[in-house]
Amino acid sequence: MPSIISLIKKLKSDYPQFTFCESDTFLWSHDENTIYFEKAGNNYGFLLHELAHALLNHIDYYRDVELLAMERKAWDKARDLATNYDLSIDDDFIQSNLDTYRDWLHSRSTCPACKANGMQIEAKTYKCLACNHKWRVNEARTCSLRRYNVK
Repeated sequence: MPSIISLIKKLKSDYPQFTFCESDTFLWSHDENTIYFEKAGNNYGFLLHELAHALLNHIDYYRDVELLAMERKAWDKARDLATNYDLSIDDDFIQSNLDTYRDWLHSRSTCPACKANGMQIEAKTYKCLACNHKWRVNEARTCSLRRYNVK
């Protein structure tokens, strides 16, 4: 397998419309038109996943479940991209990463009052189907989840 640096060189050549920048994390920034990657991680899957977000023009989402759908589409595209570079991304690896979003979504939608599952009624606001309790959530993709009562 080639090093991540040699793959980056190929990607820069194949996708000159994007900037590739070394970072502490893998990330697609639409605003900067930049794909950030961890050089030390040597993880092709995450790199191709972020490239997939860029190619799919993933910008933002309104409902939390839309984020999960975007992630699924990006992993499908990353798997296709991998074949272009004689690489493969293991399905267990993909599912493990999708599980983090599934867990995130489940935590956000769990009612803090009765622990039943609620539904998102607007951006960052949920309502419990069992007890009618409403709560707001923080972004919580890179920090701890917080839920705040709505009166």
